Amino acid sequence: MRRIVFLVFASLIVLSCKGQSESNDNFDPAFVHSVYIWLKNPESDQDRAAFEASMETFMKNSLYAKTKFLGTPPKASREIVDDSFTYNLIVTFASAEDQDKYQKEEAHLKFIEESEHLWNKVLIYDAKGLKED
Repeated sequence: MRRIVFLVFASLIVLSCKGQSESNDNFDPAFVHSVYIWLKNPESDQDRAAFEASMETFMKNSLYAKTKFLGTPPKASREIVDDSFTYNLIVTFASAEDQDKYQKEEAHLKFIEESEHLWNKVLIYDAKGLKED
């Protein structure tokens, strides 16, 4: 019985590591789009659920975004860390041209239409990866 439990546990560890490396394979440092979103009513479970449902649909349907990360801020432990936002979205693209196409794609535009009434502030930071020579 111990051996079976051990084998199941070991298999789960291998599978979880495999999943992590596969998701890291999607990260493309060519163009990183970091979006910080402040909801109007961040304490509203209903607003959060609506935002997250719309975001999930967007992330599933985006044709150009490679990495698709949505997070919330942890409680800041240092004064220099800004934890005032409600959500952070990070998506990566193979190129600046793909990011331009993403701005006009149906999934992205639908997300904005469904959710823009929920936020009062959005800040975006874009970065291009450093080229290795």
